[in-house]
Amino acid sequence: MDDLHEMFTLFKADFPEVHRRHTEEGEEIHLRGGPLPDTVRCLLKVAMSGATGHQRALETHLAKARQAGATEEELRHALLLLIPTCGFPTFMEAYSTYRKVR
Repeated sequence: MDDLHEMFTLFKADFPEVHRRHTEEGEEIHLRGGPLPDTVRCLLKVAMSGATGHQRALETHLAKARQAGATEEELRHALLLLIPTCGFPTFMEAYSTYRKVR
């Protein structure tokens, strides 16, 4: 997947060894960390990014979830789950990112 954010491209150029290690750790956890299927892992990352207000991460994880086969209905459901757990304003922030990048 191409970088969605110029800052990430700059990070990779400025800190190639840190990027390599970060990527290896992420792959270890995502691919071999447990039994959840790829689409579920991606939807969890969408929800976590939205819950923590990390909009750049949310944009990235929305794209990755789509690549993994998540449907728009599944993405919206993952975001709706923010309402009872994190509050309506948190959902609205995440939903606005979803609508913007869709």
